[in-house]
Amino acid sequence: GTLKEPTTVTISYDEKPAIQALATTTPDRPPAPNQYPSHLRDYEYERLGTVSLLAGLDLHTGRVSEIVRDRHASADFTARLEKLDANYPAQTRIRLLLDSHSAHISKQTKAYLDLHPQRFEFVFTPKHGSRLNIVETMFSKMARTMLRDIRVASKLELIARIHLYYDEINADPVIFRWTYK
Repeated sequence: GTLKEPTTVTISYDEKPAIQALATTTPDRPPAPNQYPSHLRDYEYERLGTVSLLAGLDLHTGRVSEIVRDRHASADFTARLEKLDANYPAQTRIRLLLDSHSAHISKQTKAYLDLHPQRFEFVFTPKHGSRLNIVETMFSKMARTMLRDIRVASKLELIARIHLYYDEINADPVIFRWTYK
């Protein structure tokens, strides 16, 4: 038979705030024989500001949906919910695994949820239990690979590179399987 679309999707969701846009103050130097074996970067940098990443990992498909904003307040969270709402068929219930950040339980968020009854289900991780949310593993990998020592010319370049990172992940998504022995 044909596979039926799930009636509920589960999204592992969180924010990664304060991603710094850092610029170099001097050009990197290429490797030079008998001087230094790899690219050399000056330790000084210029701060260009920060951005917040709001991302959800679809546990059924492995695909990531993200937005990048200057902050992560209630208006940003409801914009994130609007993007999720647009990405799934109307009959699909969207279950979000998330922490109890103030933006997730604010009056603005509750008002948005009241306009979309039965569309979203929130499952909150326990206090100090963010490690239980698998999106945190994805953020950790991003910090260790893509963000480590990154230098950009502007905040817009940082935002574009974050989106490119997730475009590449979504080109060949990995579905995470939780197991216990």
